[in-house]
Amino acid sequence: MSFAQTAASATANSANPLLAAWAVPYGGVPPFDKVTVPQFKPALEAGMAQNLAEIQSIATDKAAPTFDNTIAALERAGQRLDEVQTVYGIWSGSLSTPDVQAIQREMAPRMAAFADQINQNAPLFKRIEAVYNSPEKQKLTPEQQRLTWIYYNNFVRAGAKLDAAAKTRLSAINQQLAGLFTRFSQNVLADETDSVLVLKTPADLGGLSASLQADAAAAAASRKISGAAGVITNTRSSIEPFLTYSDQRKLREKAWRMFYNRGDNGGAHDNNAIISEILQLRAERAKLLGYATHAHWRLDNTMAKTPEAAMALMEQVWTPAVARAKEEVADMQALAKKEGAGADFKIEPWDYRYYAEKVRKQRYDLDQNEVKQYLQLDKMREGMFWVAGELFNFSFAPVTNVPVYHPDVKVWEVKDKTSGKHVGLWYFDPYARPGKRSGAWMNAYRNQQRLDGNVTTIVSNNSNFVKGKDGEPTLISWTDATTLFHEFGHALHGLSSNVTYPTLSGTSVVRDYVEFPSQLLENWLPTPQVLNRFALHYQTGKPIPQTLVDRIEKASTFNQGFETTEFLASALIDMKLHLAGAQKIDADKFERETLTQMGMPREIVMRHRTPQFSHVFSSDGYSAGYYSYLWSVVLAADAYSAFTEAGGAYDKAVGQRLTQNVFSVGNTVDPAEGYRKFRGRDPKIDALMKERGFPVTTSKAAKTPAKKAPAKKG
Repeated sequence: MSFAQTAASATANSANPLLAAWAVPYGGVPPFDKVTVPQFKPALEAGMAQNLAEIQSIATDKAAPTFDNTIAALERAGQRLDEVQTVYGIWSGSLSTPDVQAIQREMAPRMAAFADQINQNAPLFKRIEAVYNSPEKQKLTPEQQRLTWIYYNNFVRAGAKLDAAAKTRLSAINQQLAGLFTRFSQNVLADETDSVLVLKTPADLGGLSASLQADAAAAAASRKISGAAGVITNTRSSIEPFLTYSDQRKLREKAWRMFYNRGDNGGAHDNNAIISEILQLRAERAKLLGYATHAHWRLDNTMAKTPEAAMALMEQVWTPAVARAKEEVADMQALAKKEGAGADFKIEPWDYRYYAEKVRKQRYDLDQNEVKQYLQLDKMREGMFWVAGELFNFSFAPVTNVPVYHPDVKVWEVKDKTSGKHVGLWYFDPYARPGKRSGAWMNAYRNQQRLDGNVTTIVSNNSNFVKGKDGEPTLISWTDATTLFHEFGHALHGLSSNVTYPTLSGTSVVRDYVEFPSQLLENWLPTPQVLNRFALHYQTGKPIPQTLVDRIEKASTFNQGFETTEFLASALIDMKLHLAGAQKIDADKFERETLTQMGMPREIVMRHRTPQFSHVFSSDGYSAGYYSYLWSVVLAADAYSAFTEAGGAYDKAVGQRLTQNVFSVGNTVDPAEGYRKFRGRDPKIDALMKERGFPVTTSKAAKTPAKKAPAKKG
């Protein structure tokens, strides 16, 4: 059946809500309450058919190419498909049942082929190129000029200038990769969903706080595992607290191996062979497109520009991070010996968090379990709303008149506090469950734009907290609270958007800049204004004592050797894998040997081991780009210094500059230029080094030439 026939068939099926425009209120919302899984395939097929018809109309327009009939027309095309893909993506990431996964495996290559039909459409590219090269371009607004450049650059990067044979091979590669990405993701999800650590007896709960024991019991109940003292699920929010507090070393090792061996257990869900295929296909694609390696292709349109610039930053931080980690291990080893460990006892990776917490408690009189009593999820969410009100003048009010895809999901309307004007909607899906991928992330269901009337945004934040018993507050760790603020930073980036064209909206910026607003927002969690109002004891309601806050502050640089090393190890392996070119790679061997060459401490493991590195192998998203978290945190630390050098965290003038030059502009300006307008100069690394307690060497993050932009998201 052709795309056109499929479209006619699917459109005729009026029962498919995915093919209807989103209905009011709030300018339209996703029809989550009407969606069933069998509707996805025909809706995707119909959406692609309609989009291709729109593209063909633009490409064959007999009028001379102009911004309006080509670039703006492309911005209007594909709206129905975008809406279908939004809902489909939610089911794929948050409600991934076997029937959803079957559709993913079938449709991923087809959707890749569809994208190439557009990117390789020669008449269409000829029109884009004509607008890009036209002298009339100088009469366009700066935003229109940038959008034109982005379309031209994206098409070139996607192979628009290749000959017919190369285009055919490129499309075949993209289809193969799409299938491999899907298999990789589903393998990791299977290991996360199917594997749990059952705590059989009360003794197995040794060292766990009352709240953690309750979480484990709740997990056992939700999994319907009877007779168990508790269950530790295979997600970071469950594993890391267990590794931190459990005094059962053998169980810590089991939990550690379960989590860090995801995708690396042999059998049907092993990802090592898939990784080798992905790497070779990426290398071949890069060569076709005229780049030395996949890393060079990916970084060509980022702030860093080259792998060498990204590597230079990472290596500058790697050496002091490893040195600090070795000091941390020595401290832990000494403590273990003092507590009676045998002469042959050595700190292992499953011991690191446990003994680090002991050292923290001894050195700073800081017990993270004590801190956790003041961190109620609902109160932390209210704290985020308050910060958004102070910095961005937003207000949040719960709404119940929109459908949701799961009972755990809640929705808030966002307004301007002064005018009462509607800004957008914020969806929150906080809890872990089978079929939901691990981690935390932000989605934009709809981008803000003004191309044809004022279209407001819809954004979501998604987490994997362990849900407490009904009626009891969910307590989260300091790390989890930091992640909560981080992801909310992405949401605020989307909510603050004030642009005309959807491609340039919100978080649609280069990869090593998109994490900057989110990293930056983490700084407002420890401010007194947040802690005094919202860090309230879950039983007494009293605010967190200043003495405890002081201890948190004193310990702020503690364990930064570990934190930085585990992240950088992942980022460096990612980059080195993609700089290796077309050589056949055994992922496990490469990881092991490269870490040894780098001087990785044996007591630490990569934050994301290669066989479960979904950032890098479930899509092209962060491939050769995981370094961007470090690049962005350099920007964030330097940017927060602008507040501390002025009137403090809530300085209105600095906040206004931040909104005007970073949060509201999307990709309408070069990010390096936007940062300079906010800060008055290029970023320096000094603030980051000081923040982490590393030796400060006065230097700058890589200076970035202007006029580069990201590839448009498919």
